[in-house]
Amino acid sequence: MTAPMVNLTIEGRPVAVPPGTNLVEAAKQAGVLIPHYCYHPGLPVAGVCRMCLVEVEKSPKLAPACATAVAEGQVVHVHSEKAREARKGVLEMLLINHPLDCPICDQSGECELQDYTYQEGRADSRYREPKRFNPVEDFGGDVMYVPNRCILCTRCVRFMDDVAKDTVLNVTERGDRAHIGKFEGKDLTHPWAANVVDLCPVGALLSKDFLNKARAWELDRTASVCTGCSQGCNIIVETRDNVVMRFRPRSNEAVNEFFMCDHGRMNYRGLNRRDRLEVPTILGPRGHEAVDWEVAIDAAVRVLKGKRAYVLASPNCSNETLHLLSRLVKKTNGVGSFRVDQGIEAPLPGVTDLALRADRAANGRGAELVGFTRNETPLAGLQAGDALIIADHALSRADLEMAGRASAVIVLSSTMPAGLARADVVLPTCTVVEEEGSFTNLRGRVQRFLQAKAAPGLARPGWYVLADVLQAMGESTAFFLARDVFQDLATSNPAFAGLSYDQLGLRGLPIAGQAAGVAS
Repeated sequence: MTAPMVNLTIEGRPVAVPPGTNLVEAAKQAGVLIPHYCYHPGLPVAGVCRMCLVEVEKSPKLAPACATAVAEGQVVHVHSEKAREARKGVLEMLLINHPLDCPICDQSGECELQDYTYQEGRADSRYREPKRFNPVEDFGGDVMYVPNRCILCTRCVRFMDDVAKDTVLNVTERGDRAHIGKFEGKDLTHPWAANVVDLCPVGALLSKDFLNKARAWELDRTASVCTGCSQGCNIIVETRDNVVMRFRPRSNEAVNEFFMCDHGRMNYRGLNRRDRLEVPTILGPRGHEAVDWEVAIDAAVRVLKGKRAYVLASPNCSNETLHLLSRLVKKTNGVGSFRVDQGIEAPLPGVTDLALRADRAANGRGAELVGFTRNETPLAGLQAGDALIIADHALSRADLEMAGRASAVIVLSSTMPAGLARADVVLPTCTVVEEEGSFTNLRGRVQRFLQAKAAPGLARPGWYVLADVLQAMGESTAFFLARDVFQDLATSNPAFAGLSYDQLGLRGLPIAGQAAGVAS
């Protein structure tokens, strides 16, 4: 039996929320943002910044919204004169020792202290004494600490204590000398430690990797899915001038809540490689020659004619690309195989079922669902006379030796496989940030990713190239968008039955017969 909803009024707007909801979250339901610093929905409540003070009718004093639960009939005023004056005083206190670093601060443009000072702070400062100064400190890992900017919200301390379960940080000293310190012999080399940079509401904790690279207002942001492991964390891809600058976590309570691991963050570097395949090529008497797409597609069809297609597909290919590869396999009575690179599993203890998984691939589950076989030696079944199709899959030394059995090789990839001796046809494809598609994570949740940047040269999405190949082989493939391919997948594969891009949205849905929840 569900508890009855609590009805209250916030800024004149009626709202009904579950019992136990705090006023910050209740106000969000009413479309009202209560200014706050120390509060975060993924962390325990501390109530130390006093920025979220609001006026509650019939209450003798202002209430901290983060630590005040809703009550039936409450009437809350967020922007009353009394509440605004209190927040103005809090801002004045926070700015007493805060340096005027905005022109050189990485947080500038997305800083909550900037935003709230502009909205509700004083027009000038009454403080005339010298500000305190402390040197910048390296916290280890990818994190550096600028104590002069710190407002002691303690989000970083609570994350490491209560979510990462690794007691590294603390509040050192007291009063105007207080700052965030490290326990002796410890630093932020935890695999999830870089989340403290995202949690910091000001520019006190910074990423060393991103330091001074770009300003917030220069970046374009796109919803995507991390390919670092099979967890499928939701992320935001930030680009500038068609270059990926960084990854940041995107909230999804069913997958990764508000966090992402450090391994996934650094995966953006591989998306800026300079050795990209940009034009289709075919192997001729004088080596590889650049050709138009129509010529390359015809060449691929000629190479495949009368042969069994042996497809080595990357488990980071999208569901759409894998689906059309599986159609190609069926048409030629071929084989589909893949290998998943392995790493150390690193759970985030404070979040149920969230970890950097041992399987370092985004779509191994999707590959299995469309009929591909997982194998540590994926080319073991390759026979003489087969046409080998390498779909964005890296090759080991053993793979390179086995690839020599094939009578023909087609490369369908964003980069040329290292060490490959011969490729009859090379078809350049997009990376995950250059196309639209979907992945299926280890728990069977299908999630969409969107295009964040343009592809180099004449590179095309993998599904687009395969649709042309199948069409040239006599198949009916009237696919013009990724959603068209996914619709064909949902129609033909029972696991994806009933799903569509519109239903998936940007939070995803489980495949047929799969429980809806992953993380809680």
